[in-house]
Amino acid sequence: MKAPASFKKAAAWALPYWTRGEAGRETPQDLFRVLYFGWLAAFTLKVLGSAWDVSWHFKWLRDDLAPPHLLNSAGTALAVALTVIHGYTGYGVDKAALRLIQWGTGIFLVAVPLDLINHRVNGLDITSWSPSHIMLYVGTLFMIAGVVRGWFMGAPPGRERVVVLGAFLAFFLENVHFPEQHQEYGILSLGAWDNHATYAEQILLQFAADQMGRPIDRIMMAGFTLPVPDFLYPVYAVVAGLSVLVAARLLIGRFGAATLVAAGYVGFRAAMWPLLTFTGFPPSAVPFFLVVAGLLVDLAFLVRMPLLRAVLGAAVVTAVAYGTLAAQSAVMGPVYGAIKGQEGLLGAPPLATSSAGWAGLGLLAAWLAIELVVGRRQLRPRTIEPSVPPVTAPATP
Repeated sequence: MKAPASFKKAAAWALPYWTRGEAGRETPQDLFRVLYFGWLAAFTLKVLGSAWDVSWHFKWLRDDLAPPHLLNSAGTALAVALTVIHGYTGYGVDKAALRLIQWGTGIFLVAVPLDLINHRVNGLDITSWSPSHIMLYVGTLFMIAGVVRGWFMGAPPGRERVVVLGAFLAFFLENVHFPEQHQEYGILSLGAWDNHATYAEQILLQFAADQMGRPIDRIMMAGFTLPVPDFLYPVYAVVAGLSVLVAARLLIGRFGAATLVAAGYVGFRAAMWPLLTFTGFPPSAVPFFLVVAGLLVDLAFLVRMPLLRAVLGAAVVTAVAYGTLAAQSAVMGPVYGAIKGQEGLLGAPPLATSSAGWAGLGLLAAWLAIELVVGRRQLRPRTIEPSVPPVTAPATP
């Protein structure tokens, strides 16, 4: 079978670039765009797979070859290929970006077999917060951080640079917030149980009950759906999630950046909600509070003094985030219906309001650290000149 003409054309374009080089190598802009649009495709596949994966595990017993895992694996395979290309050719990344990408990919690839072993030994892993799962998030975090740095440092000025940087930061926010989805799915699944409906198949419920040594009752359901302390969700969301929005505002450098990054992620979650529920999968609460918090982060940057901005911003953003979460929790009861699938999007996991002070202090420390790294270290993009082939003077007769 002959290769398609488009494949031959692509290979003819790409093969001359397959040469050994050090990170920081001057990169032609067409190659730079292809590499980073490849990363956009890889992260899109991973996000689609992971969004489906959480809902899948609240319905079915775990399966290594489940469709969400296969979709996520396709994104991982593309990410590994891009990591190899960057590492071998040195194109598209400086040394710091390359190290972040390589370490992230390495941690992720080590975590995958460890997670499989964990499930073989311990059976069903009923929380997103297990050590092997956290390794997967950490690996992805370093990977995306390296890609963010590579694009930030190398992309030419313009609208495309800003939009793609915002997209990468939205992927970063999704990865950071990902473990919180356990509580967002869990609270609605527990509410469905209270309304005499269940999302999970009987085989999954029985497996979880046997693992806990209990009958299938509400205590078992609470342990399956909400296995972590109530303070973890708001504290982690404020410290980790909102730190990403602070970094987004500083890196993009425009008013509204934090709001749009948060809205991009929350919009994706809201769009997935009907796609999953209308096909019979469990729903989740949607973290709308992130959009409100993102707007407050943007408003905080109207204060010019970094120290004052961090102090006031951390205090106000934490208070508003907790208030918005409380408002979402307040409407939880009225939106529940007795028929499966009638729960709304506005619910929220249990909120331990006493943890607000610790969350605020954690966000303040993270905010100051981000200001220090981005500001004092003068993290600025390089100006990349277009690559011009050398011109050979004609020989003198």
